[in-house]
Amino acid sequence: MSMTGLDKWYGYIKSHDRAALWDLLHPDAVFESPVVHTPQRGRDITFKYLASADKVLGGPGFAYTGEWRSDSGAVLEFQTEIDGIKLNGVDIITFAADGRITNFKVMVRPLKAINLLHRLMGEQLAAAQAAASK
Repeated sequence: MSMTGLDKWYGYIKSHDRAALWDLLHPDAVFESPVVHTPQRGRDITFKYLASADKVLGGPGFAYTGEWRSDSGAVLEFQTEIDGIKLNGVDIITFAADGRITNFKVMVRPLKAINLLHRLMGEQLAAAQAAASK
């Protein structure tokens, strides 16, 4: 039995294997952030956002608490706590016929959590950019 794109996503969440994440993303993948107005287009930028989000959110308290599937995607509800702030959100993931992610949209609540996430993601993306330019 072959693994679905969603199975591979769950595998990445457990392993944090960046190569697996890269392979899972379609070259034309689009990332939609809860704090960035415009969609981020392409595998490179989608990878940067998702890898950074894994570092910010993917600690031991991160858990998916709900799942709703369709033929071409899934909505995954998650929760975690960072710096005493409870964060709740959803990942809305669309997959191509080959199982690769074509669209990844994140929604987060409450506002206090969005503000924290905005700051932490900005710091993480800046650190990744600085490391890449060395």
